[in-house]
This record gives sequence, structure tokens and C-alpha cells, in this order.
Amino acid sequence: MDQLPNLGREQEMLDSMGLKSIDDLFSDIPEGVRRVDPLPLRGPQSEEEIWADAQHLLGANIDLDSRPSFLSAGLARNFVPTMVPMLATRGEFLTSYTPYQPEVSQGMLQAMWEFQTMVSELVGLPVSNVSMYDASTAAAEAITCAVRVKGRKATQKGVVYVSQFVPPHRLSVIENYTQGVGIELRTLEHDSNGRVNLEAASSAEGACAVYVEQPNAFGELDEGITRLKEIIGENTALIIGVDAVSLGIVEAPGNYGADIVVIYGLFACKKDYLRLMPGRIVGKTLDEDGKDAFTLTLSTREQHIRRHRATSNICSNETLIALMGAMHMALLGPEGLERLALRVAATTEIAKQAICGINGVELVDPDTPNFREFAVKLPGDASDAVTHMDAAGVLGGFPMGEWWDSMSSCLLIGCDERTTKSDIDALVSALSAWVEEVSA
Repeated sequence: MDQLPNLGREQEMLDSMGLKSIDDLFSDIPEGVRRVDPLPLRGPQSEEEIWADAQHLLGANIDLDSRPSFLSAGLARNFVPTMVPMLATRGEFLTSYTPYQPEVSQGMLQAMWEFQTMVSELVGLPVSNVSMYDASTAAAEAITCAVRVKGRKATQKGVVYVSQFVPPHRLSVIENYTQGVGIELRTLEHDSNGRVNLEAASSAEGACAVYVEQPNAFGELDEGITRLKEIIGENTALIIGVDAVSLGIVEAPGNYGADIVVIYGLFACKKDYLRLMPGRIVGKTLDEDGKDAFTLTLSTREQHIRRHRATSNICSNETLIALMGAMHMALLGPEGLERLALRVAATTEIAKQAICGINGVELVDPDTPNFREFAVKLPGDASDAVTHMDAAGVLGGFPMGEWWDSMSSCLLIGCDERTTKSDIDALVSALSAWVEEVSA
């Protein structure tokens, strides 16, 4: 709609606030953080000039497909079939991807219902919502949901145990969500081999929830996680963060007792959590003519219900991305997902064996299976190694000192279904050259 300008009425607005000037309006900003000089902006430009500048700036970005890339750390480089964006960007999907008026967008609602069904089958749990923002907010929302559901029966009131190896950026979001609401975060310790310490896990019995990731931040698959539920008991929620593709070959968390599963921006749970889970749920019913109809069955957000009864701070979701996820899963099917997971697992293992052949490089946890990622210890600073490999045209991985100071010599190497033998050869060559240089 048209916006009414207020040009020329600045003094009138200042008078109504009891101020004399614009400077008075910003007087509470400390002198030390004020900008005195004007911003170094260019003068007016034509559309052609702006476009040329934008292209120049964008040209400085590095396309991950332009060189061998082993970055991961939660940002998987999965191949998306061309059919997915071609379908998802059709007008009937692209313009109605947020179904605030469900009766007007039956096609989108049906697609979301199918998405929920596929997610539920994938993780082995009966309930899935339309989607969340990302892995970090989904994990945080899962924890607050578990506290709401398990809080009364918990003997450790308001206590949640979080895996020692949750990445710092995710832990930061969890801390932001839980501070000031009576939730106490405690650390769930791991053994020296990277696996969850099951003896220590027994101390979490009676807490509101336990949050772990499978695979963990090192890409390690921990078989002990499948025993956690029997250790912590029914009155403590088990929350698992997973890699969606890994579920093509790894046991679904719901099958070994998980109460809530989060995947990137996805959220699935047992029926006990249905009424207090975050986000929205699309349901299937019949219309007045007896035909299938879809509607928002549950909407527990502030936009839909009274604020004090809302169960989530999530004000929207990633429905268009969820639509693409549903299309991708439908194209793959169960067998296709299994083959995709096997390809990722195979490239991970091939790269791991190749890297371990370099003198001076060793696995952080040599006796643990990996999926998509693995961590190695280098004979020097991992950031230096990454810089050296970058100069050689290889994005060699993620220096784990960025997460934990004690792991400055560790490098996290990620693989995917597009990782080729030539990519791995380039990585081995670039890393070997750096090792020889620092060992000389």
C-alpha cells in the first residue's frame, strides 16, 4: 500500500517528543560508539553503474563448485536435481508458500502434509511439523518443548543435559533460548574416543531432557546413543539432532527411543509432545462434499493464539525449502535415499583412508565410524593448513580451532555425493605439500 511521507514534519515530531533536534533524539548513544564522519557512500548512480558494481562485488565470491571443496561443519553441499527448483518456483507454489489462509492454498497444504508424512517415516516418529528455521533454533525449541512436557515429572527440575560436542554456534542459540526461563544447562561428557560416556549419562536420569547429535560435530556415529533412552528413563526426553541423508543407512532415532528429532530446520516428536510442540501442523480431513481437504490443524504461534499460550518464538518457517525437500525426497524414494547415503559414506571413507596415508596426519578418533565428516590432527595449526591449501586451489576443510581453542591443530574434512577421486587426490596433494613444508 502507499506510504505517506513525513518530509517537512520532522520538527513537529520532535516537538511532540519534547526534543529540539535530531541530535537530541540520539543523545543516549555513548560518544565512543557514535560515527562522526559520514558513511563513505558514492554519489547517485545509474542503474547500469549499480549493476556493474554489484557484478564486480559478486565476482569476488568463490563458487564451491569451482574447486575441490571439503568444507562442511553443518553446511552440506548436497546435489539438488534440476527438477526440484523448476517445480518449486512455479507461481502456484512460489506465491503461496506461507499458507496463512489455508483454504486458499490447498495445493501447498497438501504438499506440506506429504512433507510431514515423509519426515515422520524418515525419523521413525508419528508427528512432524511444517518446518523450523534451522538446526540451531530447532534444537533450542526442542529443549524448551521438552521442559514444558517433562517439567512436572522431572526430579531434576528445569535441568537439561547437552552433549559436550555440540558446536559452539548451536550451543550459543540454545543458551540464548534457555537463559532467564528457569532452564539449567549441564554438560553431557564424552569419552576420549569421542563417544558419549554412558556412565556419566546415568546422572541425567530424572532431568527434563538430554540433547545429543548423531553424527556428532566430528562426523562420528556413536552406537552408544542407541542405549541412552534406557539409561535416562521415560521421564527424561531424549532429543537427537541428525543428518537427514544419514538416515538412508543409519537407524531411525525413533526406533531407539528418541522423543524428539531435529534435522536442520525439521522437527518431529512423539504424540506426548503434540500440544506443546512449536510451529504448525497441517492436517487432512474431509470437506462438505466428502472430498479430501487440508488445513492448519495446529498453530501454536503468537500470530494465531494468545501470546501467553504460544509455545514457540518461531514467527515463520522455511516452507518453500520444505517444499523442495519434499520434492527431493519424493524423487529419491527409499532406495534412492539409501544409495545417496551410501555414496556419501563411501566418499567419506575413501577420503579418510587417503588422508591417513600422509605422514604426520592422524585421525582424532581412529576407532569410530564416520558419516560425511571426519577430524584429523595435523603437525601444525589447521588454519595455516587451510590457507596453504586455498592458495593451491583446494578448500581443504574447517579448522576446528574456530570452535574450540584446544583443537587448533585439528581439521574437519567434509565429503558429499559430489566428491570425486580427483578431488580427494587434490586434497591429499595440497595437504601433503603443507605437511612437508612445516616438517622441514
